[in-house]
Amino acid sequence: MPELPEVETTRRWLVAHLPGARISAVTLVDRRVVERPAPEAFLRGLVGRAFTTLRRRGKYLLCDLDDGHHLIVHRRMTGNLLLREPGAPADDHTAAVLQLEDGRELRFCDRRRLGRLWLATPAEAAALDARLGPEPLAPEFTSTELARRLAGRRGQLKPLLLDQRVVAGLGNIYVDEALFAAGLHPCRAAETLTAEEVGRLHAAIQAVLEQGLRNEGTTFSDYRGAVGQPGRNQLLVEVFRKDGQPCARCGTTIVKTRVGGRGTHYCAVCQR
Repeated sequence: MPELPEVETTRRWLVAHLPGARISAVTLVDRRVVERPAPEAFLRGLVGRAFTTLRRRGKYLLCDLDDGHHLIVHRRMTGNLLLREPGAPADDHTAAVLQLEDGRELRFCDRRRLGRLWLATPAEAAALDARLGPEPLAPEFTSTELARRLAGRRGQLKPLLLDQRVVAGLGNIYVDEALFAAGLHPCRAAETLTAEEVGRLHAAIQAVLEQGLRNEGTTFSDYRGAVGQPGRNQLLVEVFRKDGQPCARCGTTIVKTRVGGRGTHYCAVCQR
């Protein structure tokens, strides 16, 4: 499931190869992929437009266009955005294809068909930005800011960290990894954290995200980068999808349970 490191890995590659490219045609293999506007307006708004730059906000990729609009890509569970050279063979599960004037194709592929494309106005893009919490790798995301956002919260830690209004870009993989690195139980009530524990959690969030970026994301099944490359971070995870295996720190068997409706992995000894 693409989270901040996976979306940012894609952005970093595309921003070096996509700006200046103009869209000559758009094919919607599955019209459900369009979030808004209506598919016909979506097609009219894209054809003839050129990409200027690409930005990321949380798990969203924002492709800025030369008329001021934004093609927003939300990959959700299994979506991939692939830039293919002219004549490249078809990709499985393709939902939409943006044909570029130079012959390349920008393909949105999604096995589960949950991802969405959205042609947004500047006001709509600004509203999206306002709904999201801080970027966890931004300078302004300090331990103090995290403490402020968790202060007085009675909810469990994991669901709160998954809430994109609290912190933008975190998902199931990196929350499990950050909680393990910080030695905090996923069911811990946020309001009970000490300042020292918040500091550990802040450092752990940034560390696991930076590791994910260095390794171009985590691939267990579907995620691929912009040219179809898998991530490497799955080789380094400590608890995610390691249920039944011994904890690398203490040897206790990693547990899998459900917290807030999400599969959750942790060590019952290291994360009391």
